[in-house]
Amino acid sequence: MSSQVNRRGFMKHSLAASVGGMVAMTSAQAGAGNPPAIKVEPGSKSTMPTGKIGNMQVSRMLLGGNLLTHYTHSRDLQYVYNLCAHYNTEEKIHETMALAEAHGINTLSIHNPPGIVSMLKRYRQRYGGKIQWIICPIAEITDDMKGYADMAKELVDEGTEALYLWGVRSDPLCAQGKMDLVRKAVEIGKDLGVPSGVGCHDLNVVVQCEKHNIPADFYIKTFHHHNYPSAPKPNELKGPYNEVPGYWCRDPQQTIEVMKNVTKPWIAFKVMAAGAIRPADAFKYVFENGADHTLAGMFDFEIAEDAKILNETLSNVKNRARPWRS
Repeated sequence: MSSQVNRRGFMKHSLAASVGGMVAMTSAQAGAGNPPAIKVEPGSKSTMPTGKIGNMQVSRMLLGGNLLTHYTHSRDLQYVYNLCAHYNTEEKIHETMALAEAHGINTLSIHNPPGIVSMLKRYRQRYGGKIQWIICPIAEITDDMKGYADMAKELVDEGTEALYLWGVRSDPLCAQGKMDLVRKAVEIGKDLGVPSGVGCHDLNVVVQCEKHNIPADFYIKTFHHHNYPSAPKPNELKGPYNEVPGYWCRDPQQTIEVMKNVTKPWIAFKVMAAGAIRPADAFKYVFENGADHTLAGMFDFEIAEDAKILNETLSNVKNRARPWRS
């Protein structure tokens, strides 16, 4: 929005309409400790274009998981993690997921710290939520892959629809030339009968996966421009990505060039550089430059506006250098 005031006014109007019809929680229920009376109505407020990843139809925007796990990437603002943790209670997270479904977002992507999958399952069990899960196992990668394989199987048994190798694991594996372990991780997911992808921050992961014919069904790769105040300066881009605060895409133009030749679906994440880039700017940039889907971390009060922006952006994307791959 053009200003904070306009955004506040927009959200007041949007939430009055959408939450009033879909998400209701009485004070008596809250005081009694009962779950909120969330009514899930997928697609009830608007629809969103989708693309196919493996056997899944996935909305062009996915609900990102970091705010749901309170992992805010808040740079040097130390209080933000606790602020998010106090705001995004389980009830609020379920409400957020219901709002996402109501605005056409049919998939979320999240990693699996303790308790997260149980929380997602309660959303399905209590409210009949249908939002799909794409989850990256956080198990350590070892030569025998046992811990990773066990966690992957547990996730699928619990209802996960797709898996991918976490970027925290893939980045160092590729840097060390351990493409055999990357292959094993992808094959574990495929053997479990679900789409299996590779996530990364380092573009070299995609390069090496393509070079070694890793059978990934999709990539989840960071992508954003550097036109924001806290973006890294050229001399700051020499070390590993995680040693440079405030950015997650080292070379956007090189990313564009490499991904042009990749025929697998690409979910772009960190598209707003953890809140430094406005949604309209971020969505336009990633879709015009080749991404098939965008992952967006959102609080409940941002979903209606971001979904509207996303749909408007897609309707105006005319000339992509990279064909749609999903």
